[in-house]
Amino acid sequence: MVEGGEDPLANTKSAKKRVRQNSRRRLRNARVRTRARSGVRSARQAIEGGQAGSPSAVQAAIQELDRAASRGVIHPNNAARRKSRLQRQLRKSTSGGK
Repeated sequence: MVEGGEDPLANTKSAKKRVRQNSRRRLRNARVRTRARSGVRSARQAIEGGQAGSPSAVQAAIQELDRAASRGVIHPNNAARRKSRLQRQLRKSTSGGK
């Protein structure tokens, strides 16, 4: 795919428009996906490091995952699975390994 330009395989006007739309959406989705991944990563690091702010980091990650799911960037079940895993890690770290 040609970035910024038109796809040489797209012949019709509607296909060229679809290429432009997909390009814009891919950039937008990448930003949302990156924020969600970063939130999950920082929450995991906070949990593993035993930081006092780990519940708030988990909450922030959950918000980013919900935002990504509501925008259709990731599947809702994918977001639910990641949130569940984060919460389980947090519970395990705060309860002393149970």
